[in-house]
Formats: sequence, C-alpha cells, structure tokens
Amino acid sequence: MTDPKEYKSVSTKDDDANNKGLGSTIDQFDEGDGIKLKPTLGLIQGCTVIVGSIIGSGIFISPGGVLLGTGSINLALVIWAASGIFSMIGAYCYAELGCMIRKSGGDYTYILDTFGPFIGFIRLWAECVIVRPCTITIVALTFATYAAKPFFPNCDPPDASVRLLAAACICSLTFINCWEVKWATFVQDIFTYAKVLALIIIVITGFVQLGRGNVEYFTWDNTESDVTKIALSFYSGLFAYNGWNYLNFVIEELQDPVRNLPRAIAISFPEVLGSEAVAVTFAGVNGILLTSSRLFYAGAVENQMPEILSMIQVSKMTPAPAVLIVAILSLGYLGSSNINALINYVGFATWVSIGLAVFCLPYLRYKYPDWERPIKVNLFFPIIYIIATIFITVVPMIASPVETGIGIAQSHSISFSSTNKAHSEVTYRCTSAIQKEINATKVI
Repeated sequence: MTDPKEYKSVSTKDDDANNKGLGSTIDQFDEGDGIKLKPTLGLIQGCTVIVGSIIGSGIFISPGGVLLGTGSINLALVIWAASGIFSMIGAYCYAELGCMIRKSGGDYTYILDTFGPFIGFIRLWAECVIVRPCTITIVALTFATYAAKPFFPNCDPPDASVRLLAAACICSLTFINCWEVKWATFVQDIFTYAKVLALIIIVITGFVQLGRGNVEYFTWDNTESDVTKIALSFYSGLFAYNGWNYLNFVIEELQDPVRNLPRAIAISFPEVLGSEAVAVTFAGVNGILLTSSRLFYAGAVENQMPEILSMIQVSKMTPAPAVLIVAILSLGYLGSSNINALINYVGFATWVSIGLAVFCLPYLRYKYPDWERPIKVNLFFPIIYIIATIFITVVPMIASPVETGIGIAQSHSISFSSTNKAHSEVTYRCTSAIQKEINATKVI
C-alpha cells in the first residue's frame, strides 16, 4: 500500500496538505510552470464528458442483447432501469474515491494505490488491451452505421463503407485530442448538446404515445426464467451506461475536483437515466478517446506501461503518445464484427475491475480512517454494489462461457511478465525516435 506522503515528491504547498488524505497531497498539478497536464475542464465540460460518453452506441446495441436475455419487454425495461441505478451507485462510490485520490487513471489508480503494482497492472492491461479500444471500436462502428444509413435507405450500408467511416471517425478525433484538449472538450460539448436535444424530442414523443394509449407492447409474455440468461442481459444493459466513471480518469485536468466531480455526476445521471435513444454517437467516441488516453498516461507514469506513453506533447500540452496508441488499438478491433460477443467479454473485464475498485472504498475506510474525505458515501452502497458485481460476473459464466473465458484469458495474458523491468536497446531507441518526432517530454 502506498503511503500518502510519498506523493509530495514533485512540489506541494508548504504545510497546508499535512495530515490530509492521499488526494489532498497531490497539488503539483495545480501550480508551477513545469510540463504537466493542466486543469482546463470546468463543471460544464465535466458534465459533457460523462453524458457524452454514456449516451453513445450502447443505447442502440444493448436493447437487443437485453431483450434476448429477458424474453419480454417489461422485464427488459426492469433490467434497463436496474442497470441505471446500479451505475449511479457506482458513480457515487467513485465520487468519494476521486475526491480522496486526485490523480488521473480512475479505478486503475485506486486499485494500484490500494492493492499494489501487480493487481494494478492486471487492471491496467485488461482495460488497455480489451475494454477501451474495443469500446471505441463498437461506438465508432455504430456511429458509422447510422451516419451512412441515409445514403442507403432501402438496405444496410456496405460493411466496407461502415468500417472506413468508423476508421475516419477514430482518426479525426485522434487528431483533435492530440492537437488541443479544449478542441476535444468543444467537440464533446457540441455533440452532447445535440444528443440531449434529440433525447428531449424522443422523450416527449414517448409520452405522447403513452397518452394515446399505445401500450400494447408492454407485456410480460415470454419472460425468461433462466437466471443465468437474465444475469447475462445485465452486460448489455450496463454497456449502455458505460462512461459514468470516465471523468475520474481526467481528474487532474478538472478544475476544483472536490466540488465539480460530485456535481458533474449529480447533474449528468438524471439526464442519462431518462434516455431511450439518441441520434449521434460521435461524442461517445470522443469522450472515450479523451479519457482512455489518460489511463495509458497514468499507467506509464507508474512505470507499468512504455515510457513514451508518460510523455506530453510540449507545445499542445496533450498526452499525444497515449492518444495515438489508443487509436491504433481501436483501429485493430475494426476487424471484428460480432458486437454482442465483444460486449459480453468486455463486460466481464469491466465489471470485475470496477467491482474491485469499489471494494477499495470500504477497505481504505477501515485501514485509513483519518484520511480526508470531502465526500463520504454510506457503506451500505458499496457493499450492495460489490454483491451485485459478484452476481453479474460469476453467473454469466454459465450462460456464456466462451465470451467470459476470452475476457479472463485476455485480462491475464501478460501477468507472467508484469514484473520484468528490463528495457531493451530497441525499446529505448523507439522511445527516443517517437519522442523527437512528436516533440514530447516527460512531466516535470
């Protein structure tokens, strides 16, 4: 377990941070003229990161998976609502962790600081190799499908066209995120506003239809009784809410995180919980790309990823190397076409990791009761969340052993070498070449 005082190694305020929690000692990101990530995100940008990341492709893809596991519309709606409540509880647990441990990296950082580098590395590897790139690919493919649909009104868009458009989406947003953080948040803001407007129109239309008595499809007919299939349907339901924890990954770039992190969560979730569908997924790709690159960056800062990923482009102050590697991995996943299978094994890796991160909350509460906690969540919520996480990760193994098995295998595929710290000459030369090419340097 890392001692809180170890984080004072760069620069801290004189004595203000003494006797405070882990996050309170990390003030080097708020002042000074060194090369570092700058806190450029305000409350509005924080809200759009959460809303824009959640309201994406999942809203289009997951209903089919939920209905397949539940068998009826009414039970599907119950699963949908339960997934939203489950995600909201997790978000409030993360609010306490984020205000206490104010470092980029989100749940990876919480697991690393609580359980040490080995478990932290397993979490980092699973997220970097499976969850984030695959999720970006799913969102980009969905965006491409709906963007191309108007040009093919009587048939499905050609697969090649969809994949090329998805690749263009990923590449264009990669450029924006490398060039300027404010550009990335501007894109996030604009498309999130568009999505919320579309959401309002759809909700109003839904109420109009209900008022006219069009409720013939709301039945319990053919409801599934197999618990394993119902548990598996949660993967699809929860995938629609993926993104609620993404603001924690860029907390070093959030202005006044103690105040703005919980406010952004509180403002964003009621908006998302009322959603039925949305017309644009472009901001979903942008939000995931923006936050995923900070995870790679945080891992490299902890010496658990290649050194080049810990570097920042000097003139633009963006983690350009990390953004580029996320984009390259995402482009590699464009060769996959079975989206439901991807959701299932991404779901396993995601919720095991998030459940472990939430477990950090009661563990740290017990082991370090004196740490400063600007937000203090009732322990009832993390306990319920952990129990529910065990259910939705263990039970689906019976219903979908292949996909969950792939998730387990990929999550642990490099654990045997996680302690190997040898740096070859080839790696050193590659790092130097890339560093010079993009004018990057380490945080100082």
